[in-house]
Amino acid sequence: MSCEQMRNRAWELLMSGDIARVLAWEEGVFAQYPAPAFFHAPQDIDRFIYNEFCTANLSKYLLTEAALLEGKTLVFLRPCDAHSYARLVEENQLNRDNIHAIGIGCEGCHETCETCTKTDHPLCDEIIDTSTRQSADPAARTAPVAELDALDNAARYAFWQARLSRCIRCNACRNACPTCYCKTCVLDDAPMENQHFHLRRALHQHNRCTDCGQCSRVCPQHIPLHLLNRKLAAI
Repeated sequence: MSCEQMRNRAWELLMSGDIARVLAWEEGVFAQYPAPAFFHAPQDIDRFIYNEFCTANLSKYLLTEAALLEGKTLVFLRPCDAHSYARLVEENQLNRDNIHAIGIGCEGCHETCETCTKTDHPLCDEIIDTSTRQSADPAARTAPVAELDALDNAARYAFWQARLSRCIRCNACRNACPTCYCKTCVLDDAPMENQHFHLRRALHQHNRCTDCGQCSRVCPQHIPLHLLNRKLAAI
């Protein structure tokens, strides 16, 4: 996917007045950590970038104060982002009339991309690139869950206890999840062990998780939280 192609389209729409702002990525403090950002003027467009380090799911950042401002927001969505966007629209968290969504290609960004099966861009208003990595074998996506299922109850419990015990309750997983959007979380005022917290959060995501992998990506303790969601999806 050409970043220049994206910049040109964003510049055209800003200059035409069809949109009021652009949601994309810009360089972060470190090169390997680009940050989601809003660009409001054509002269700002040169700042935005797109590469394999742009891992943040931009659909989450549509749930900001920008959604309350006048004018449309242009957002660039990869297949995984687009599926999250479609879920948010379906759950009436976003108004499509206020958003111009452009589908872009993705060659893979991080570990969860290795088993990504998404190649389409639901609800996007236009698509300017479809050069997306080949869809993974669905069996590869469910293989880790199958391996856990093959263990006996004691071994499965030990697997999750060892990993969830590392949790520091920083809520990074919840903050990065596109479909965790409640202003007040019911789990905040309920004292519970880490295992209980993550199991309840996964249950709240049942049939809503778009498997974008953000929960595992942002976890500072490297807990494979996406496997909980995949298990529920399998059930």
